Amino acid sequence: MPSKQTALWDRLRASRFENGIAKNNLTPEEVLSLLDAQACFDHLHRPYPSTSRSIIEYFREEGIVIQQDDGRLSISNMGALLFAKHLDAFPRLKRKTVRIIRYEGDDRIGASKEEEYDSGYAVDFDGLIRLVNAMTPSRETIGKALREEHGNYPERAIRETIANALIHQDFTITGAGPMIEIFNHRMEITNPGTLMVDRMRIIDAPPRSRNEDTAALMRRMKICEERGTGWDKIAMSCELMELPAPRIRGYDAGTRVTLYSERPFARISMDDREWACYMHACLRYINEDEESTYMTNSSLRRRFGLGQQSQPVISKLIKRTMESGLIKPLDPNTAPRYMKYIPGWA
Repeated sequence: MPSKQTALWDRLRASRFENGIAKNNLTPEEVLSLLDAQACFDHLHRPYPSTSRSIIEYFREEGIVIQQDDGRLSISNMGALLFAKHLDAFPRLKRKTVRIIRYEGDDRIGASKEEEYDSGYAVDFDGLIRLVNAMTPSRETIGKALREEHGNYPERAIRETIANALIHQDFTITGAGPMIEIFNHRMEITNPGTLMVDRMRIIDAPPRSRNEDTAALMRRMKICEERGTGWDKIAMSCELMELPAPRIRGYDAGTRVTLYSERPFARISMDDREWACYMHACLRYINEDEESTYMTNSSLRRRFGLGQQSQPVISKLIKRTMESGLIKPLDPNTAPRYMKYIPGWA
């Protein structure tokens, strides 16, 4: 887990970057040729101003552009990253475009398709999600009369994971940007920048953002969830589809989230089973509506889509997860049949 001093320094650097200059010495006409003003006002549900002067004034209020001492204008890094018509028009930001790579199979031996999302992140976020969905394998089910295509991953998990990668990346790391890698049975979303919180407390940790201004503006545009609610919704949406629990891993200079497609319980590794058990306990624990929300053998079976006959298998999984220190009994003196479980840190 990063120290408070490191986290503070990260936020200070990010603030300087957000307010830094992407392009300067511009006229209002040049600003409007570089930024998608229509997208900005549409996403913020504001009427589009009738004059360019009013648009520029609003951009100044939001920190999208900055008035220079000589009266000309500069576009801030935040303004360019969110609203650029083309990020490659900003030399220092062109490596922050989103790369989407589709592989044939489950390794990186050969990429069958690669796309680059060159617009500012807020210009057409829905279009980015549609592009990812179009490149993602789907599963087919046969109904009474029709074949139906279903996505391999929950829409909410894809949206929130990608939004998080864009918002929480460390923009000061040069030569790296967000990347979405799509395999046959998993999707990996990677962004530059280390984790801001302990990954084991990702569900209940107080919200912390590396890029406060960017995150606040994207929340107002409804591109991402409210502060502190993102990861639990990612995990819950995967549970509802009975998928393996999503993974989050930190690296020296990056963070990666992995979403997994449908997999029979028998083919889920023991490590992934324990992680899913832990995440299930966390999700039930933070839902404090009523005592019955604590994890039980029955709730964990339902989470995996298993029936009553799998009770012994789930009991062994719970025991292993307790031995790993990830969960513990709510009351150790309760009879096994009525046992409830909570996260090990609770």
